[in-house]
Amino acid sequence: MNSSASHPHGLLAQLDSLTTEAFRPDLAEIDRLPTLEIARLMNGEDTAVPVAVADRLPAVAAAIDAIAERMARGGRLIYAGAGTAGRLGVLDASECPPTFNTAPGQVVGLVAGGPRALVTSVEGAEDSRELAEADLAALALTPEDTVVGVSASGRTPYALGAVAYARARGALTVGLACNAGSALAAAAEHGIEVVVGPELLTGSTRLKAGTAQKLVLNMLSTITMIRLGKTYGNLMVDVRASNEKLRARSRRIVSLATGAGDDEVESALAATDGEVKDAILVLLAGVDGRTAARLLEESGGHLRAALAAARP
Repeated sequence: MNSSASHPHGLLAQLDSLTTEAFRPDLAEIDRLPTLEIARLMNGEDTAVPVAVADRLPAVAAAIDAIAERMARGGRLIYAGAGTAGRLGVLDASECPPTFNTAPGQVVGLVAGGPRALVTSVEGAEDSRELAEADLAALALTPEDTVVGVSASGRTPYALGAVAYARARGALTVGLACNAGSALAAAAEHGIEVVVGPELLTGSTRLKAGTAQKLVLNMLSTITMIRLGKTYGNLMVDVRASNEKLRARSRRIVSLATGAGDDEVESALAATDGEVKDAILVLLAGVDGRTAARLLEESGGHLRAALAAARP
């Protein structure tokens, strides 16, 4: 545990210096305002978030390119955080398999305190660097993996411990924080500090800071998957048709990508066991299902490359 953080006066001094914890005297009477006025104030505060993210896009893009390079060689994307930050990482990781057909364990979300911490507060978990080390040790990190530490304050011991442990093992590290000059960004190879300013409710970093983290995590996973060939244009061609809505979406994606009619789309999907990329290749390149699968395998799953190979 961080010695200064464990001392109450040391922690108070740290909180006083954080933008995310700053007190807004102009909002001291907010509870006396009409509901609509509070909603307007809150909405106005939120408009600052995408602007703050825009300021950090070069750092975000650099991190994405480094992540994609490693994931193309079989590496994993691992988020680590406590509280809201950890839950947002778990949320982003959990949405990658249905959206991009990622393999189980390819994108992982670690939250301090484990799955129980998703729905309840696990006391003390965020203060333990050792807990982060144990959680990552269980994953047997390799230098091809990426660990993204997420912390609004940029000083959460769990996130710092995760980044330090990962970096010592040669993995790529990214530190996502919402305060300037944060220990987390300094500890990581790629530091991303999205400074959104004081919260509407003092220190409630599930608000603007949480929104900023969500926007950046959306970018890290989505653009990495675009780089890995998981999309074709802006279509989710690696979507996993695991329910009726997604089966309907699969048919629509094949139709949008090829311009083919319903019967042709159904036929192509039937010939490719419901695989969207393969079905698009069957329709656009005029190959059979087996050839489509081979071409995609040879191109590392990149549909554009497979199409180019089918039409020399």
